[in-house]
Amino acid sequence: MQYLCTMSRKRMYYLGFFALLAIGFYFVLSVIIPGYSKGGLAPVSYVRPFSFTNQDGKTITEKDVQGKVYVANYFFTTCKTVCPVMNNYMAGVYENYKSEKDFMILSHTSMPEVDSIPLLKKYADSLKANTNKWLFLTGKKGDLYTAARVSYTIDDPNNNLVKPDDDFMHTQFCALVDRNGNVRGVYDGLKKGEMDKLSEDIKKYLKD
Repeated sequence: MQYLCTMSRKRMYYLGFFALLAIGFYFVLSVIIPGYSKGGLAPVSYVRPFSFTNQDGKTITEKDVQGKVYVANYFFTTCKTVCPVMNNYMAGVYENYKSEKDFMILSHTSMPEVDSIPLLKKYADSLKANTNKWLFLTGKKGDLYTAARVSYTIDDPNNNLVKPDDDFMHTQFCALVDRNGNVRGVYDGLKKGEMDKLSEDIKKYLKD
């Protein structure tokens, strides 16, 4: 009996020791890896300050999406290949969350020299988008491309050429940004499975 009691105490001791070890390990992770305590890994990137113009001629900055969960992507109105497929999937995401007050989509043109404000407005109308929720943005080419490559990480920063006029970006990827301006994921806009995952992740970050 005494032997069994001794074994039981040792077992309890080891269980307590490993429980404390696990708690300590979790605490360290939550300190050194931001977001770990919420069940996620560190952000992919974060959104730097920006200033663009929407389809109605209004200036849009990072302050307009502060506290929002949003998706950022790039397109151009004359694209006949990648963009229609990508924005068709994006329209599905929009339909799922168009009633959520804290959700938005920011679609940036990659051809600001072509996509004038009236053209962006016409394009938005063709998608039947509520442009308070789904914005179509233009601006300086260098600023647009820098946002894609540095903030949203949806294109290789090494593609940035010395002469912006010679640069062209045609990315099929989109980024999910949380309420704090952190990029939480990058998704292939041509793959239904990834866009379905994007839709699921949006729901998760809207709850935060």
